[in-house]
Amino acid sequence: MNQQRTSGVLMPIASLPSRYGIGSLGKEARDFADFLAAAGQSVWQILPVGPTGYGDSPYQSFSAFAGNPYFIDLPTLVQEGLLTEAECKGGESNAERIPYGWLFETRFALLRKAYQRFIASPPPEWENFCREETWWVDDYAMYMTAKAQNSLAPVAEWPEPLRRRDGETMGHLWFDNQEEISFYKFMQFEFYRQWQALRAYVNGKGIRIMGDLPIYVSPDSADVWAQPNLFELDVEGRLGRVAGVPPDAFSAEGQLWGNPLYDWEYHEQTGFDWWTRRITYALRLYDLVRIDHFRGLDSYWAVPAGAKTAKEGIWCAGPGMKLFDAVKSRLGELPIVAEDLGILTDGVRELLKATGYPGMKVLHFAFGSGTDNEYLPHNHTQNSIVYTGTHDNTTTADWWRTEPQEAVKYAREYLGVRPGDDEVWAMITAAEASTANCCVIPVADLLELGAEGRINAPSTVGDNWSWRMPQNALTAALGERLHTLARRYGRCNING
Repeated sequence: MNQQRTSGVLMPIASLPSRYGIGSLGKEARDFADFLAAAGQSVWQILPVGPTGYGDSPYQSFSAFAGNPYFIDLPTLVQEGLLTEAECKGGESNAERIPYGWLFETRFALLRKAYQRFIASPPPEWENFCREETWWVDDYAMYMTAKAQNSLAPVAEWPEPLRRRDGETMGHLWFDNQEEISFYKFMQFEFYRQWQALRAYVNGKGIRIMGDLPIYVSPDSADVWAQPNLFELDVEGRLGRVAGVPPDAFSAEGQLWGNPLYDWEYHEQTGFDWWTRRITYALRLYDLVRIDHFRGLDSYWAVPAGAKTAKEGIWCAGPGMKLFDAVKSRLGELPIVAEDLGILTDGVRELLKATGYPGMKVLHFAFGSGTDNEYLPHNHTQNSIVYTGTHDNTTTADWWRTEPQEAVKYAREYLGVRPGDDEVWAMITAAEASTANCCVIPVADLLELGAEGRINAPSTVGDNWSWRMPQNALTAALGERLHTLARRYGRCNING
């Protein structure tokens, strides 16, 4: 990441306002880019863009490479002659939260209509896409086809020959379902084409997209099904141990994620080929890549499959610099950001230093201890990214209301907040003023939303990942307020 002082906004694609129930890669995304540019911002951070699985979480995707079909912009399909405006009206929803169930029931029917018109006369790029992306898109399309044939059950519950990819069974799956497999490829083709158009527009505004690379893949994914040798699986192809994090101040029982762990010995034997391809592909989508749960690459928490809580886990050594040395030897210096939050050991700190990647500083974590707290602005390093909070935190407005009073009192003293002052913008200003080279503010903080604007509460099930930004929330006055801070602290996008 370059050393220029920059600032940006954390805004998931899914949360963009849209009359179709979920954000897309069309006009609303371009309008957001316009707002960022006018506000002097030069980074747009998003969450993972893969098709969501269990709990609608973008960190439990059906594929490490596929894009979310829900993000395909319907008006763009109208412009391409694949849908009519009348047909798109059936896909409209003004629900306050993202209606995932309704999307599942309605969106694929529209996309199937678009596919039938598309495949009757596909453009030349279609054949190129199918040929160049065959290394992942074929497995993904077959996986989704098989999943539909098995009433959407997870891979672990499929018939044994299909779960174990018996040769004859796979042959029938491929040759007997060409139309369905082609449909799933079409959705990926359209996602990728729209994404590249959006990225070109955003980059043209002087804005870089920071994408998110989940460290783990879902147990119910094309990746685990197609390449089981990449993961810790038993002789029956089932999970032996799963991922999580141990108990800490935020969770008395830890967090039991349930993702399969990597067979790091196998990865090392292959020269970390899969990871290299994964990062290469991510850089085709994003300008910057944030590696989620970076500390798990130094050491990771392994929990026996079937355990009731994450308490039963143990720490195991990760690949460390062997992974990054292998990737760097093939790809060179990379614009990677390390999500180095959680339980930080000397080993994690040494790995971060050895990679040279910027880490994260979160102000919500700054005021619960003494003056040596590394998240306090006076302790920040230049090679880092500062946030008020992240997608896993509550909003800053809610933080001021719910954080222990001792921490709130210290925050008021530290930030110079007086009675009647705007507490949310006091924290935003402190982030912008930080010595960290980059500052990213969650959009819900800019809007001063309370707990209703929270994106995710870890270890809970409910309304996670369903927040939608209200229409017309991003006003010119808000943009100018943000622009003022960007100018004041030397973070202004020269295009803004």
